[in-house]
Amino acid sequence: MENAKCKICRRLGVKLFLKGDRCFSPKCSMVRKAYPPGKKGKRRVKALSEYGKELREKQKLKNWYNLKERQFRKYVKEVLEKRGKVKDTSASLVKTLESRLDNAIFRLGFANSRVQAKQLVSHGHFLVSGKSIDTPSYQLKKGDVVALKPQKIKKTIFQNLKNLLKKHKTPSWLELDVEKLEGKVIGEPTIEEVAPPVEISAIFEFYSR
Repeated sequence: MENAKCKICRRLGVKLFLKGDRCFSPKCSMVRKAYPPGKKGKRRVKALSEYGKELREKQKLKNWYNLKERQFRKYVKEVLEKRGKVKDTSASLVKTLESRLDNAIFRLGFANSRVQAKQLVSHGHFLVSGKSIDTPSYQLKKGDVVALKPQKIKKTIFQNLKNLLKKHKTPSWLELDVEKLEGKVIGEPTIEEVAPPVEISAIFEFYSR
């Protein structure tokens, strides 16, 4: 039976990498069934209204970062309130979302998806600059060091982590130390490097209605 998260990607028409390694394999639903879920006779997609397009873009980014509606709306509203005070509202939103602790865990390669990263953070597996943090939404800043707790290294889920990390490519704003199993925030996330698969201006329009 197809996973619910796979159906999200098919419904939105874009690969959001919600299932970790599976998304990079031939088993990915977007490879096997590159059409919206539903009966085969209903594959034809109706043209979306302007509202429908805005809703779709919002759903894409919200699911990409594995956020609930209330939390995602809060992030967008906070950025909209700063409109006029920041150079680029789209870049500001992406920076905030990327700076979440669970996202950094995923970007560092400590988890194979943001879903898994959120679970690992919630279960208290990581330290931020020596302090135990179990809040996935915790906002990282330049200079913060994210490390796997020493007592957690022997857990089954992390047993092959060092070998996997040797092949992992981290974004330029993060620095990974494979041997220490820690990462350091050395810069700020940019919208150019993140390249989210959405039209962010449409998301602002959606919440400005």
